Amino acid sequence: MTEEVRGVRMAGADPGGEPPPEHELSDPPVPESSARGAARGRSWVEELLPGSLPEWALVRQRIDATEVVDVRQAVRREIDPFMAGIGAETRVCVAVGSRGIDRIDQVVRAVVERIREAGASVFLVPAMGSHGGATAEGQLRLLSAYGITPEAMGCEIRSSMDTVPLGEVHPGVPVFIDRQAFEHADIIIPINRVKPHTDFTGEIESGLSKMISIGLGKQRGADTFHRQGFAIFHELIPAVAALVLARAPIPFGLALIENGHARLSHIEAVPAAQIAERERQLLRIARDAMARIPMAELDVLVLDLIGKDISGLGMDSNVVGRYYSGPTGVPPAIQRIIVRDLTEETDGNAVGIGMGDVVLRRAVERMDPAKTHVNCVTAKTPEGARVPLTVDSDRQAFAVAIACCLRVTPETARIVRVRDTKHLEHLYVSAPLLPGLLAGGAVEVVDPAHPIRFDADGMLTELMP
Repeated sequence: MTEEVRGVRMAGADPGGEPPPEHELSDPPVPESSARGAARGRSWVEELLPGSLPEWALVRQRIDATEVVDVRQAVRREIDPFMAGIGAETRVCVAVGSRGIDRIDQVVRAVVERIREAGASVFLVPAMGSHGGATAEGQLRLLSAYGITPEAMGCEIRSSMDTVPLGEVHPGVPVFIDRQAFEHADIIIPINRVKPHTDFTGEIESGLSKMISIGLGKQRGADTFHRQGFAIFHELIPAVAALVLARAPIPFGLALIENGHARLSHIEAVPAAQIAERERQLLRIARDAMARIPMAELDVLVLDLIGKDISGLGMDSNVVGRYYSGPTGVPPAIQRIIVRDLTEETDGNAVGIGMGDVVLRRAVERMDPAKTHVNCVTAKTPEGARVPLTVDSDRQAFAVAIACCLRVTPETARIVRVRDTKHLEHLYVSAPLLPGLLAGGAVEVVDPAHPIRFDADGMLTELMP
């Protein structure tokens, strides 16, 4: 039976219960050697921290803030040259769905508005592979979380997991496309952000080609694609996109780029015949614009949040310098990563939590196994759902992370705290890192060095700007 939902805001499924991970650290028997610490009100985990933590300071990176101010005007300017092919009888499908894109609702609304002015009919489809729990309802709910609803966009949203086969690329690799888009539209317009991918490296990574080849293929297409392995994604994406462009009515795509502040900095309509070549150029621009952690080596990175709205991996491997298989070889080299919580927007999808080393219990309790597991199964990366060492407080997390580092004492630990891997303007940086960082001139001090502050429950008291 075709699963389809049109313009309805659906309630999410209950996450469902799972037994607590066997490796949680809050409730094991207290070793005799820690009895004195327990008597003083310290858990045995905190006894791992024999010395004092270093002070840290809040600093701000100097990042290019160039951005698109008037989104509506920029969108209309870009798509106007293509409007001659859209008339009163044209049925237009707009494909959207990638998470966390700055002002994506404004972009989509501007496209819909211009198409309707031409007298054409228009509807939206989610083009997000297996996201949203691989259900029509879940994908519709995700669009709603981005501000993309029928009421806000002024058009219908047709959310379905049904697909149409278009053919094969490599032997045994079938290609699929959303049935609503293929059978009920004369024109399909994909909208997506161009950026470095978190799972593979190539001349074409995340962007229009990926949405055309994977996003529009829904869960079935995404699963088939991922079965080939990330090692050949750099070849598959261009090949599949070329086949889809040859057989589906896609005249152009709307490419978006964000600056280092995660704000839209570039909007460009790319003709179908130029997508492959232009995306290579746009990816280089996007890579150069990315904000990064401005040091080569760290002992502990503290991430306040991970989530699918931050990165496809919850945390961006291009920023943390590690993947499930280990270090990527690109700085920074980080010994241990602490994950403090999940974003609201990730809706329980904790994919990527397995890249961390220590996690707070509150993040684990917010994890939706169904959403997380289907994402990891589709991507063939079950390690993304593995739950790290789990503790109750920030103080415990610091203790465990530092205790798991090599050649580090608490006083000398090189610690950085950020909100997430997408927002890197502000960082808390421990004192051992400050001299070298300030000497480079890339940051300025916002709040001078001071002790790391915890409340009575061992939680950090300072909020990220």
